[in-house]
Amino acid sequence: MEVKPNPQDSKNKKEQVEEMFDQISGRYDFLNRFLSVGIDKLWRRKAIDELVQTKPKMVLDVAAGTGDFAIEALRLKPEKIIGFDLSEGMLKVFDKKIADKKLGSMIETIKGDSENMPFADNTFDAVTVAFGVRNFENLPKGLSEIYRVLKPSGKLVVLEFSKPAKFPVKQFYNFYFKYILPFWGRLIAKHKTAYTYLPASVQAFPEGKEFLEYLHKSNFKNYKHRPLTFGICSIYTGEK
Repeated sequence: MEVKPNPQDSKNKKEQVEEMFDQISGRYDFLNRFLSVGIDKLWRRKAIDELVQTKPKMVLDVAAGTGDFAIEALRLKPEKIIGFDLSEGMLKVFDKKIADKKLGSMIETIKGDSENMPFADNTFDAVTVAFGVRNFENLPKGLSEIYRVLKPSGKLVVLEFSKPAKFPVKQFYNFYFKYILPFWGRLIAKHKTAYTYLPASVQAFPEGKEFLEYLHKSNFKNYKHRPLTFGICSIYTGEK
């Protein structure tokens, strides 16, 4: 089932996601810290740790947003990181971070569609995606594109929300996602649907073994799933 930010809008999901992130980009980072109580930083660190042993030289961060994941990936000491995103608004925030931290020689941002990327086959040693795969309009196509641009033996690391199954975390999580997150999201982001879309997209996302099956069908090997923080978030990895 496809979930769009605004089901009443006739635009396709890709267009709606782009518009939504353009509109909330200025408040996105604050909301992330506020609504996750800062634990999103820990999740990003753990996800990047999955690449420490591979020592990638060329890294592509898909759905890079405002750049926190790509900046965290600097710990890997790569030669180059490319932040790739559909939203110009999000990349403007990212570009300001690059300028402020003087990271222009290390990180480059490119605007584009993750399902039709402008990179040659076998370009990157690693591809990362943080909280972005559930926004793909066509998940198999997006994963196939990632597989295409990865070098042989290259590694994919996906960080994504998931749904805890155990009491009482499941009950608290559902209450938080249904009531607390949309309320504060609307209040701070000044956007009617962005933070109702988030829980709806998480509910619809094929998590756990289902997502591993997508990786399998996209020809990834050695794919794994690792839940974090009582199953609120998950790390998925796969190799070409």
